[in-house]
Amino acid sequence: MSGYDHGMSAPPPPEPIPGARLLFSLDPAVSHLNHGSFGAVPVNVQRAQQRLRDEMEANPLRFFGLSLVDRITHTRRHLAAFLGADPDGTALIGNATTGVAVVLQSLGLRPGDEVLTTDHGYGAVGFSIDRECRRTGATRRILPVPLTATDEQVVEIIRAGLRPGRTKLLVVDQLTSATARLFPVTAIVGTAHANGVPVLVDAAHAPGMLATPVASVGADFWVGNLHKWGYAPRGTAVLVVTPPWRDRIEPLVVSWEQAAGFPGNVEWQATLDYTPWLAAPAGVWTLRSLGVERVRAHNAALASYGQRVLGDALGVAPADLPEPGGPTVAMRIVPLPAGLATTIDAARALRNRIAEELSAEVAVMTWDDRGWLRLCGQVYNAPHEYERLAARLPALLAQC
Repeated sequence: MSGYDHGMSAPPPPEPIPGARLLFSLDPAVSHLNHGSFGAVPVNVQRAQQRLRDEMEANPLRFFGLSLVDRITHTRRHLAAFLGADPDGTALIGNATTGVAVVLQSLGLRPGDEVLTTDHGYGAVGFSIDRECRRTGATRRILPVPLTATDEQVVEIIRAGLRPGRTKLLVVDQLTSATARLFPVTAIVGTAHANGVPVLVDAAHAPGMLATPVASVGADFWVGNLHKWGYAPRGTAVLVVTPPWRDRIEPLVVSWEQAAGFPGNVEWQATLDYTPWLAAPAGVWTLRSLGVERVRAHNAALASYGQRVLGDALGVAPADLPEPGGPTVAMRIVPLPAGLATTIDAARALRNRIAEELSAEVAVMTWDDRGWLRLCGQVYNAPHEYERLAARLPALLAQC
């Protein structure tokens, strides 16, 4: 039972999914409210991966023999079907940022070319773009998109920012990390293609949270992590590429599968630990056993509840709490008092203080020269965890 007085602000929290908390080995003394960063691997998935590790160590030569390529292919097809992606155009990779790097170095950028992004993009993706631009002489241009912009306004801002002939790639988030905003990527892709600009969709948070997030988007390139909302072991992600681009994709490291072309040449990295990928279907099975739609609805409702509870505690009016734009988005942000966490270093320091002093794991983000608290909802969370944080956070912030 929740002890929070809902009043006119926060709606009642969702009913818990029976037994879901017991599926995870998380420290019960800590409120884990930041599933979106590193996820949490269910116990049965941990055990599936350990069995694979045991198999590998029992006979490495047999494990890494020719059948491993077939096992990776089978796993890829299983995960692609879950995402609504073409398995022949889907490569398993370590994380979404790796996929971005593969795409960037395959484009053949030249001086005068530009890569277009928004100011909601993930920091490491921006670093990757900047590095490739320095290497090739291309430039990155960033489009500011207001947090309150409607979907139509977002599409128009991006349309107006395109420079056909010069813009060689548009990179846009499906669900933003910094602002927990669901972007209208299908419409954005359509607009970009109408202007002859290819699109890379950074969908790091989409697998498991959004239903078949690849099928209807139509992006030239799509990257997503399965370790966040798909319950896969960390180090499991996919890069999806449309047919016209597949022959142009080059891996970051050449291996014995180079002649196989995409996706095999990207997937095979010799002595890489492939057990996270091979165990990933167990994560999908866990999600399905709980009920995919049930989990998505629960997590989104719980994140919304947490946002309202923290907003009340920090004196933020409900109208000033950003809406993510989707009924299954399980991340929400709350604005912090002015002057707090306005730099990356300050945000990290505040996050660490909250973790150490309040025993709560959250994300503290810096965006648009302001600090934001990002909360997630997951089946192992309970309403009292958000309430406890809300009761203690204002006093900590007053000391900053």
